[in-house]
Amino acid sequence: MKGIAQLIERNKNGEAVGITSVCSAHPLVLEAALTLAKREGNILLVEATSNQVDQFGGYTGMTPADFRERLYQLADRCGVEREMVILGGDHLGPNRWQGLSASEAMAHAETLIATYVAAGFKKIHLDCSMACSDDPLSLSDEVVAERAARLAVVAERTCYEKFGRCDLIYVIGTEVPVPGGAHEDLSELAVTTPQAARYTLEAHRAAFTRHGLGDVWSRVIALVVQPGVEFDHTRVVDYQSGKAIGLSLMIKEYPHMVFEAHSTDYQTPQAYQQLVRDHFAILKVGPALTFALREALFSLAAIESELVTASACSRLRDVLEQTMLEQPRYWQSHYQGSPNDRRLARGYSYSDRIRYYWPEQRVDEAYACLLANLEQEQIPLPLLSQYLPIQYQKVREGQLSADPHSLILDQVQEVLRHYSRACCPQPEMAM
Repeated sequence: MKGIAQLIERNKNGEAVGITSVCSAHPLVLEAALTLAKREGNILLVEATSNQVDQFGGYTGMTPADFRERLYQLADRCGVEREMVILGGDHLGPNRWQGLSASEAMAHAETLIATYVAAGFKKIHLDCSMACSDDPLSLSDEVVAERAARLAVVAERTCYEKFGRCDLIYVIGTEVPVPGGAHEDLSELAVTTPQAARYTLEAHRAAFTRHGLGDVWSRVIALVVQPGVEFDHTRVVDYQSGKAIGLSLMIKEYPHMVFEAHSTDYQTPQAYQQLVRDHFAILKVGPALTFALREALFSLAAIESELVTASACSRLRDVLEQTMLEQPRYWQSHYQGSPNDRRLARGYSYSDRIRYYWPEQRVDEAYACLLANLEQEQIPLPLLSQYLPIQYQKVREGQLSADPHSLILDQVQEVLRHYSRACCPQPEMAM
């Protein structure tokens, strides 16, 4: 992974460079990321999470090999060379099997790691921080590190057996609160202390050495900590560099390492730039991308209602709401409050639980109907100004086509551009 290693070296030498990690399985989000990366000449890091994709299919129904093939096929259609796409696995460990005993969960996790590596995923986040059914509620750093090292052994062996060489790069540690946005309302967010971060690193280094992985330690490129960024349903905790200055100084002791910042969705452009300067050189984004996708689709549905007879409309918003009510498992434990509070959260929450419902057949059919209806119409500029003002300006300036597909991709790319401007990876970087 020469490209990422060079980027980290530049960051540690004082350059304000980083890389965006796109954590999404939605094809429109991935298409938006691919086409933007091609336009800017950048490498693209795409990560699948352990709940999305696993050896049993995850909630997407995809194994790691399935995810790789779909992404590569999409890259081919977008004209992006496969060598410019880096595949990563996020929160790989026993997360999916916390209800089992530690021995059972770790056996599944070993298979999970092996399937990711065999499928060509090169950036591996080892996360064994979650307690299993026979564990104490909170695991010590030593236990977490020991389990992570055990998985690294599997990863190294699989990579060598499959590809004849070991070129994996690793990320360790985890963030608090849980990934994907806080489940409860945010009140106060504690930044990881430098002492805690250093202890985690040293526990992992010792575990790697015990497992005969001392020479692999130089390929552990990042530590996940909590820099003081998070979001819940309606609020965002913004990054404050002063609170993380101790972390930024501490990571300088480890020349080959930076921080990986999770849950950076919805931060300001200035915050992304400061995060990169403070050595949070890997910025992960997920829900903000599907949030932008949802914004675009709801706006297009509003335009559709103005142009198409009611009987022919897609009713996308109504179909989504009905589907979520009939199948509440993805949002019910996350959204609290009055019936109206929960209704608003289902449609507009920053945590964007709606992203789990786009693959549903009825929802997908409504989406297809929406696009078919609008492709037969010329969207009047005043309506575009009303519902998609950023895209309206680009259409007026001749930078963007007013077809629905282009409008959707551009709305998602608006989020990605904030990251790109902060990270500024150079075109010449390659794997």
